[in-house]
Amino acid sequence: MTLLYPLKFKPIFKEKIWGGQKIKTILGKDFSPLKNCGELWALSGVEGDESVVCNGFLAGNNLSEVIEVYMDELMGDAVFQKYGNTFPVLVKFLNSSDYLSVQVHPDDVLAMKRHRCMGKTEMWYIIDSDTDSELIIGFKNGVGKEAYLEAMKDNSLKDILNHVKIAAGDVIYLPAGRVHAIGKGILLAEIQQTSDITYRIYDWDRTDDNGNPRELHTAEALDVIDFKYEEDYYTSYARLKNMPAEVLKSEYFNVNNLTLDKEMSFDLASRDSFTAYVCVEGAALIIFNNTKTLLSKGETLLMPAEINDFQILPENMVGLLEVYM
Repeated sequence: MTLLYPLKFKPIFKEKIWGGQKIKTILGKDFSPLKNCGELWALSGVEGDESVVCNGFLAGNNLSEVIEVYMDELMGDAVFQKYGNTFPVLVKFLNSSDYLSVQVHPDDVLAMKRHRCMGKTEMWYIIDSDTDSELIIGFKNGVGKEAYLEAMKDNSLKDILNHVKIAAGDVIYLPAGRVHAIGKGILLAEIQQTSDITYRIYDWDRTDDNGNPRELHTAEALDVIDFKYEEDYYTSYARLKNMPAEVLKSEYFNVNNLTLDKEMSFDLASRDSFTAYVCVEGAALIIFNNTKTLLSKGETLLMPAEINDFQILPENMVGLLEVYM
């Protein structure tokens, strides 16, 4: 009989200059001590920011320590063979009261060459947004490297950025190389590769408390940016009830949407991977081996790869993102 069980983790809160209040007011994480909590890291293997288990006999151990002991039993054989003791995805909740910096991330090849780590491809699921909230994704149609360099030279970058309106339930996929920024009044769940490498190319002329502008990485970003324009940046998916709906399938992570208003049984014997359940709405009980683990909005639960059979029992209704490799 397996020793492992569904794992929950202590949240890691991050103060940000652009942070808001929705992690407290909408996700209900009122115990954040921060004035402007911009990020809640719900599942992380990033060195120095590893998530710490908060339930069961493994409570107090961080994710890296658990992987070191349980290896493929937690990760899945193929996943462990590829990534070793590095947990390959990072799950965050972000809330913005102002625009984030305009940024871009390197791919695996360049990130490994420059930083000895994975690149950063990510996906956003919009949980809540103000009426006029928007994202910045890429540049306007027709903008190429020459126009970009000219805009950087005369400080007119904001004039060539592409703005996208969003609403709750929207999904945006951001492959490495795509310029982006989160706008005001947005609460989202972010699924990304385990990497904290960001090249900041514009920060709205903001300064810190000492009047100094934030560091930019314009030189590093130049050979990373993909200037290709897309007509539609939304990821379409079926919004089904009581059955998994595929949202994204990629070489970095796979994501399904689950909206449940009744109990659902799972058999993941054919999935050689851990599965993370990211709760974006409501709450549910995860039932395994006659034990019940509560998963509520703003939390993430990690189902070890060796666990195949379990049930999810929603409290009225629950919205989950199912993440696996």
